[in-house]
This record gives sequence, C-alpha cells and structure tokens, in this order.
Amino acid sequence: MRGKKILITGPAGQIAFPMARHLVADNEVWGIARFSDPESREKVEAIGVTTRSIDLGSGDYGDLPEDFDHVLHLATFQGGGLDYDHALTVNAEGTGLLLQHCRRAESALVMSTASVYRPSDDPLRPYVETDPLGDANSAHAPTYSISKIAEEAVARTCARLFSLPVTIARMNASYGTNGGLPAYHLDWIVGGQPVVVRWDPCPYSPIHEDDINTQVDALLAAASVPATVVNWGGDEAVSPQEWCAYFGELTGRTPELVVREMPGTQRGSILDPTKRRSITGPCAVSWREGMRRMVEERYPNGVDDVSGVSGQASSLLDAYRDVD
Repeated sequence: MRGKKILITGPAGQIAFPMARHLVADNEVWGIARFSDPESREKVEAIGVTTRSIDLGSGDYGDLPEDFDHVLHLATFQGGGLDYDHALTVNAEGTGLLLQHCRRAESALVMSTASVYRPSDDPLRPYVETDPLGDANSAHAPTYSISKIAEEAVARTCARLFSLPVTIARMNASYGTNGGLPAYHLDWIVGGQPVVVRWDPCPYSPIHEDDINTQVDALLAAASVPATVVNWGGDEAVSPQEWCAYFGELTGRTPELVVREMPGTQRGSILDPTKRRSITGPCAVSWREGMRRMVEERYPNGVDDVSGVSGQASSLLDAYRDVD
C-alpha cells in the first residue's frame, strides 16, 4: 500500500508496532490506544505514527478522523480473572464502535485468534476456517476465547450493516524481535528458566513478523461483505519442543521443558494455511530462518548480555501465558 490513510489500534503491541513501522514508510498511519504508559505512546510517535488516546470500549473517539482508507484492528483485552463483562465490552462492543466510526473505509482487518476454535483431542489435526468454535479455556486469560468469538460476530454484523468489507484473520503463534510465544520461550531458556507447555507435542503454525507485515495488503484486498474469515499462521507446523531444541543449538543453553497439562485447552494449534495461501501466497520466512534471526536480533551481543530484552517473559512465567 502506498499513499493510504491507515488506522491501527493498539500500535504499541507485539504485532502492531512492527506493522506500523512497516506501513508508515509509504502511508499516513494513525494509531489509537489508551496509552496508559506514556513511553509506549512516545515509542509509537517516534516512528512517525500520529496518535490519539482513546478507550475503544468507551465509544468516545474525540477528534479522531473518520476518513481512513483502511482499518487494522489489533488491540485486544487479554487478561486474567473472570470479568466477562469487561472482556466483552472491550473486544466485542469496542470492535463495533470502531467499525461504526470508520464505516466509510475501503476495508478493515479485524485480528482474531486461533483460540476461538473448539479444542480437539488430536494435537496434529489442523484447524480449518469452517471448524466448530468453542471455549479454548486459556489458562492466562479465561475470558479471551469467548470474547474473541463475540468480536467476530460483531465484526461480521458490522460488515453487513455498513456494507464495509471486512477480513477476520485468526492469528496463530506470531513471533519476531518484538516478542511472541517463541520469543518468550527463548528468553526463558537464556535466563535459565523452565519452559512450560500445555501438551507434548502441542504444535503451532508460527509466523514471522516480516510475513505478517507483507501479507496485510493482500488480506485487506480480500475483505468482503459478508466478512472473509481466514486463518493467519505460517505454512509449517512446529512444536515448542522443536523450536526450543533449536534455541538450545543456537545459544548453547540446554532448554528445560515442563509439560503442565491443562484440561479444556487446545492440545495443538495448527492452522490449515490453504485459504490464506490462496490470498497471500506462501510465507517467505521459514521457521528456522525466522527464529535464528530472532535470536540474533534479541541478543545482538550474545546470550550473556540480556540488557534491553523485554521483562515480559519473566512476568509471564508464574502464570503460564499462551500468547498468540
């Protein structure tokens, strides 16, 4: 995309920040979030993004323009506790209020999650877009999958109400220098901490941030009324056991994996990439290449120097988080 006016929600986030940095080179990019941490807003503005402090669930959009060409809705509530009302207000109602405000856009991409799929007993069975939905009962965020299913329903409704072309993209294990589940596993290994996994082998479809960024254009072009629903993961099925062993080779650290079975969760999270490949073409970054680059970029001075590495991995250890 070139010369477009684009709105990104949650622009300081793990996926959204590299995406904003990628798009701002050739487009006018705006970013909205609560920005409760002033440093996160400064970080986003430093790459050339115009920001507004907005609580998506409030419906108060202040002076935010309405003339965006494209909307990339990546902001989400993902937290502990059982406050379903709050989760639905932010993830479902917030999506509806956002799409109403931007109803004149050419298209919108709403980020959903692989956690919307009903758990299967077979960890090696890929989920396809037409599979049943259900509560994945995420250990770190019990309200997450239900509220994201509700978000999808609201986005589908808005597409029809406003004749707004929408793509709902169900993200899998995104990763890169800016974070993601494999990145946090890497940090735990470097820090000498055990890596907790739900099952063995518990495979995913990891996708590197470079592929995410370059696939945005095609996914927006595929937006439609009724909404297009598509899996957004990589082309290769890889388990944490495999990528942690690879991290061990790259870092010289011996990974310790702990299997903590969590009834009611997804035993595997492989996404069938067929529909996405028909829209975007194949991924360009193989999982080994991407994770090797991630090690080099997160630890440019070697694994003995942990300065500058996000403390998020450490904060996630006590309450195991399966971050999309």
